[in-house]
Amino acid sequence: MEISGIISAILIGIIIGVLGRLVIPGRQRIGILWTIGVGIVAAFIGSGIASAFGVADTKGVDWIEWLIQIGLAALGVAALDRARVRR
Repeated sequence: MEISGIISAILIGIIIGVLGRLVIPGRQRIGILWTIGVGIVAAFIGSGIASAFGVADTKGVDWIEWLIQIGLAALGVAALDRARVRR
């Protein structure tokens, strides 16, 4: 992976993390850095899942891949929020 690919993955991860956070109703008690981290991880894992199902490279915008990534980010944000509440 080239440096431009890593930078674009980080930027996409930031967007995915913020969208995943917006999907969850209510207030989340995690910081923006955790949100970005979850988004980056969700972007990488979501891309892998989309590739496994053969929907990663389509003509136009890869809506299914985006939905998978946003769903994973929402799950990650919710899990971190719940873990933080228990402390």
